[in-house]
Amino acid sequence: MLDHNQVLTLLRNVKDPNTGSDIISARMVEDFKVDGNNISFSIILKSNDSELKSALNFACMSEIGKSFPEAQVHIHVKINSDAATVIDSVLPQVKNVIAVASGKGGVGKSTVSVNLAVALANEGHKVGLIDADLYGPSIPTMMGLNGQRPKVEMLYGKHKIIPLYAHGVHVISVGFIVEPEQAVVLRGPRLGGLLRQFIQDCLWPELDFLIIDLPPGTGDIQLTLVQTIPVSGTIMVTTPQEVAVIDAVKAMNMFLLPNVNVPILGVVENMSWFTPAELPENKYYIFGKGGGNRLAEMANVSLLAQIPIVQSIRESGDHGIPAASVGEHILSDVFKKLAINTIDQLKMRNELYEPTRIVKVEH
Repeated sequence: MLDHNQVLTLLRNVKDPNTGSDIISARMVEDFKVDGNNISFSIILKSNDSELKSALNFACMSEIGKSFPEAQVHIHVKINSDAATVIDSVLPQVKNVIAVASGKGGVGKSTVSVNLAVALANEGHKVGLIDADLYGPSIPTMMGLNGQRPKVEMLYGKHKIIPLYAHGVHVISVGFIVEPEQAVVLRGPRLGGLLRQFIQDCLWPELDFLIIDLPPGTGDIQLTLVQTIPVSGTIMVTTPQEVAVIDAVKAMNMFLLPNVNVPILGVVENMSWFTPAELPENKYYIFGKGGGNRLAEMANVSLLAQIPIVQSIRESGDHGIPAASVGEHILSDVFKKLAINTIDQLKMRNELYEPTRIVKVEH
C-alpha cells in the first residue's frame, strides 16, 4: 500500500519551470488519489505549452518511481480556464505587466518605477521589477542591490536566473551582470536578447504586477518588449516643461499605434515643483506648470500623481532606500496615492478592453 503523504512529499521535488516553486506549494496538483498501487492526479497549467506538459509529466513519474517503482501513475493535465486572459503570455503567472516610459531622459522615470513597485508591495501585492534601461541601469543603486549577483539554477536542462529581492520587490537588471563602471556597448538585437532573457529566462514567482522600467524614446527595447510579452498598460512620465511633454507625446503615440495597441494607464508628472525641507508649504515651479495635465488630456487619461522635487528623494535613491519604503518620508503618501490610482486604472482598463496581444511583426 502506497503512503499518501510520502507521495505528496516526493512531488514537492518537482518544480514549476516558470516560477521555480514546487508544484504542491504552487497549488498545481488537484484530484490527488492513491488506491493500492495506483496514483492519479491532475496538474493545473495556466498555458497550453506542450513542452511544459511533457517535462512535468516526466518529472512527476520519475520522482515517484525512485521510491515506488511498482506504482502505476496516471497524470491528467488541465488548462486553467480562469487563465484565459494570459494564455498567450510567456509569463502566465503574472497578472499585469506595466511599462513605465518617457520621451526623454532625466525626467525621473526610474525613480517613479522603483517607488511605484515598492508602493504596490506596501499595499500587499506581489511585485516584480525589470530594469530595461540597459544603457543606464540605475535600479540596482536605487534598490540597495549594488554589487549583488543573481543566482542561476538549472531547471529541466535550461539555465534560469533567480531575481534578487529587496523592499518587497523581485528585481532583475543588467546592472547585476556588468560592473558599475563598465560601459554597455550593444547593438539593437543584443539589447533585445537581454530583455527577452529577463522576461523568459528568469524564475519569476506569482506576481500581481511586473513593472518594466524602459529607456527613454521609441527604440529597439520598446519594440522588443511589445513583441515578447502582452503589456497591460503604460505609464508615461514627464516633467512640467514643454520640451519634455513634446517628447513624451511621441513616445506615447508609439504605444497607441494600431498594430501595437497598448493602453495608456495614466501620466506621472515628476519635478512638479521644488519644496525646501525647511519650508514645506512653499512651492517653486522651476520647470513651469501644467505639462502633466496637458499630456494626460492628449491621451484622455488621468494624471496619476504629481511628484515634487525634494532633496530627500535624491538622497534616498542614492542610498538604496526608496522613499516609498520609508513610512515617515515626505513623499510616502504621494507614492501610495500613485499605487492606488494605478490599481484603479488597471481595473478600469481590464473591464473596458480586451487583453493586450503580443505584437506580430510582418515582413
